[in-house]
Amino acid sequence: MHAVPLINHPCIVCCRPTSMWCSRCQNAWYCSPEHLQSDWPRHKHTCIPPNASNNNGYNVNMIATPPPAEPQFISVSAILFAPEEERPRIITISCRPSHKPSQGMCPSPIMQSHFPGEQAESMILTSGLNSEPLRFPLHIWYSPTALKNRSPVNRAIHHITSGAAAKPWCGTVVVLKFNGSRRQGYSDAGSNDLPALSAYFLAYK
Repeated sequence: MHAVPLINHPCIVCCRPTSMWCSRCQNAWYCSPEHLQSDWPRHKHTCIPPNASNNNGYNVNMIATPPPAEPQFISVSAILFAPEEERPRIITISCRPSHKPSQGMCPSPIMQSHFPGEQAESMILTSGLNSEPLRFPLHIWYSPTALKNRSPVNRAIHHITSGAAAKPWCGTVVVLKFNGSRRQGYSDAGSNDLPALSAYFLAYK
């Protein structure tokens, strides 16, 4: 860091005297990079680089301006089939925004808490009862390890199939619902999606 300059200014966030400013516009003062980061959603609208390259002779400590704030995580309703529960239930899943939404990339659901210590895999269900195409395909996440080891049997899936499935499904299952056939995002899954899921689990071999 540079030597402490002769002139201090109040930090925009906490008013603490500071010698550091935003290096991009050189017109906003912050006592720490964290305060610049927290104020960035507001400051970015007025952060305009100066026309002149000099800094009026002041010897200042500059803070690098952060990139524009990332889009916030999005949350959607999903269906959880927990092995130890008798019935499926609706939960909320957070999704990491796509870095390339213009290319039709879908957000990434965060599944670690439902598959601790396991690598979750997924498949996409595009047809429901009587092989009718689903207008909103279903994204089924599961643990291939649990499925391979066949323990414990998923009681929630056993319940919705009335125990008639040809092969029992094991381990946790989380189901999200795409917002359309192009699969560029998610919408809220709900009880209306259970018949298609039941048909799938009944047919699974």
